[in-house]
Amino acid sequence: MTQELRRSLGVFDAVVVGLGAMVGAGIFVALGPAAGAAGSGVLVGLALAAAVAYCNAMASARLAARYPASGGTYVYGRERLGPFWGYLAGWAFVVGKTASCAAMALTVGAYVWPGQAHAVAAAAVVALTAVNYAGVQKSALLTRSIVAVVLAVLVAVVVSSLGSSAADFGRLELGGDASAGGVLQAAGLLFFAFAGYARIATLGEEVRDPERTIPRAVPLALGIALVVYAAVAVSVLTVLGARELGGSVAPLADAARAAGADWLVPVVRVGAAVAALGSLLALILGVSRTTLAMARDGHLPRTLAAVHPRFQVPHHAELAVGAVVAVVAATADVRGAIGFSSFGVLVYYAIANASAWTLGSGRVLAVGGLAGCLVLAFALPLSSVLAGTAVLAVGAVMYAVRGS
Repeated sequence: MTQELRRSLGVFDAVVVGLGAMVGAGIFVALGPAAGAAGSGVLVGLALAAAVAYCNAMASARLAARYPASGGTYVYGRERLGPFWGYLAGWAFVVGKTASCAAMALTVGAYVWPGQAHAVAAAAVVALTAVNYAGVQKSALLTRSIVAVVLAVLVAVVVSSLGSSAADFGRLELGGDASAGGVLQAAGLLFFAFAGYARIATLGEEVRDPERTIPRAVPLALGIALVVYAAVAVSVLTVLGARELGGSVAPLADAARAAGADWLVPVVRVGAAVAALGSLLALILGVSRTTLAMARDGHLPRTLAAVHPRFQVPHHAELAVGAVVAVVAATADVRGAIGFSSFGVLVYYAIANASAWTLGSGRVLAVGGLAGCLVLAFALPLSSVLAGTAVLAVGAVMYAVRGS
């Protein structure tokens, strides 16, 4: 008999879970590489990433309301397109987001103790896996605190930057020196920071009244994240300019320093570490729930479908995901992990949009989301595209060998 998870999350907590995944480490690390790719076109890239994310959010919300079960697009693809497409979405999500978990853990290590980044990263994974093991409601409460801290830090950066004598709004050019390829690559990099709203859909079995809660929570979380990102991007550009921003490895800290707010630099470092912890917490939640759904259907070992009798969480899946992420975080390179993750996530959302198209309504957004995901996926660096394609091919071969 399949064990059901406890429905304990309302609209507010669902929005917070989404924000915890979106307004996280991505904004602290993605602006620099995006500006390096697009120059002054980074704001255009941000707008493009947001447009694709909006299409994906609407597709995810409609599908999650129709299928309020753990698994996200793994479930939607299976129900709307067929077993293989559901499996491929689940495979892309689990593999891609495992890499993303490692990237977030390494971000924590880099800010907390750069000399021992890998050790700190592995320890962070172990600690947050223990938090998730104790129940999703405890995770939501912790995420609420993390989101509050990160938003406070970002507001401080925006206010100090826009209020400083170094601010120059003439630097806010809209892509005069950018190529189309550079803008698309910037959009793909910035999309990495928007992807957290899917965490709401993957927790569909633990949300109260999902038919109403999920369609409200997803666009609300995305809208808040977009406003925050736009404010941060504009403020950082006004004090650094596109060229200096493109060469920065810690753009928010550099912006605070350029604005004359040296006291804010260590605060930003702490905020980045806390943000990465929030993203990591939400990512482990999402990956373990998709692992649960795939294990229920026999695509992964069925022992991973076990639900803890007391805490009502997929404890075997959470322990397995935590162990794999801890190993990857202890050995991987953060840049490679981010590129690989981006490709897998974009493929995942492409399948989500294709699934939403079959619902009949909202097809324009679904087509826009599908096309946008595919364009951004293949605009990523070639190494990420090749590695992602190879891993998807391995997953497809495993499915064929196993048999549907």
